[in-house]
Amino acid sequence: MSEDMKVFENLESEVRSYVRSFPTIFTKTKGSKMWDNKGNTYIDFFSGAGALNYGHNDEHMKQKLIDYILSDGITHSLDMASEAKAQFLTAFNTIILEPRNMDYKIMFPGPTGTNTVESALKLARKVTGRTEVISFTNGFHGMTLGALSVTGNSAKREGAGIPLQNVSTMPYDNYVDNQSSINFIERFLEDNGSGVAIPAAMILETVQGEGGINAASFEWMKEIEALCKRWGILLIVDEVQAGVGRTGSFFSFEPAGIKPDIICMSKSLSGYGLPFAATLIRPEIDQFAPGEHNGTFRGNNHAFITATAALDYWKDNKLGARVNHLATKTEDFLNDLVIRYPKLQGEVRGRGLMTGVACGVKDLANKITAKAFELGLIMETAGAKDEVFKLFPALTISDEELGTGLKIIEKSVELVLETETQLV
Repeated sequence: MSEDMKVFENLESEVRSYVRSFPTIFTKTKGSKMWDNKGNTYIDFFSGAGALNYGHNDEHMKQKLIDYILSDGITHSLDMASEAKAQFLTAFNTIILEPRNMDYKIMFPGPTGTNTVESALKLARKVTGRTEVISFTNGFHGMTLGALSVTGNSAKREGAGIPLQNVSTMPYDNYVDNQSSINFIERFLEDNGSGVAIPAAMILETVQGEGGINAASFEWMKEIEALCKRWGILLIVDEVQAGVGRTGSFFSFEPAGIKPDIICMSKSLSGYGLPFAATLIRPEIDQFAPGEHNGTFRGNNHAFITATAALDYWKDNKLGARVNHLATKTEDFLNDLVIRYPKLQGEVRGRGLMTGVACGVKDLANKITAKAFELGLIMETAGAKDEVFKLFPALTISDEELGTGLKIIEKSVELVLETETQLV
């Protein structure tokens, strides 16, 4: 360990994570590049775990924020009325909701993904009067107790320290190869002896980010929506990681044609990496009493400013088309990679610019991401066993930067497999 990294080992809690995966001190970021204190340059295929869909330090958002700060604009306001909040609400409704024929009230919980999930679960239970929730295998929804209860990863759940209750976990799409889980779920609901009560809600990700880049089919999503309607169950879609353009459309569920009852948003919603979350609620179920769910930092006006500026990207379809172009290049590369390197035992997963390769060899994905870091690329792993190396480039990345990053991945795969072969 270098001398300058010892401050983190000596003073920071053992719970630290990403600093172990990327053991260097970063000093500057711009677009899709990061620099450390030794002058090394890295291509960023991590994007703040999905919080930086527009890259680092976007000029348009930065200037809006600087102007606001220099004007002594209000920073903290709880849920009082502010000009910055009014501008965001108006822009989000005009640019995002109205063109999609979507009618939702917008709630601002605490500023993180787990906060919006907690608010959604609480509201669903309040509205329906039921206590149970159905979640899905390999789902990840956050680290607070309610969100952990609907999270599948055993290691994350064990951190709770107490039993996580009132949730039934059902199989996600293709959890068992070539078998639909819809009939299985409905059978549980129909059978009074199944031990599964009619839930207040079902919560799902359309593409499971932390769970292994598992992408649900549009047909499965439609069937889940229909099932929820038949049984009077509220459908919560967690858009925290898959949303805000990551899959090509602003909402990841748009191509499926479904309309969730509640939508959870955070991460890239602020556009600039500032803490910010919103819970979109169908008006008929907007039933929290004033202050019944709140949070000190739900009035993050700096995030309102950058989030409003970020919506300028969605005034037309140019960014969505750009994402689809980049996604095609990435998918073609990954499909070719797993063919040319059969020792990966690789399976390409995901949708849009939310993709990865599941490796059939234990610890291989971790070794590939570590080698990629050595070669100047930042990416992480996903999946219950960290078996997937995960590509999350910025939506605004250039073709050249994307190509450079993909070449580093291939070189990393080549070097790791070469070493593995020598060890056999």
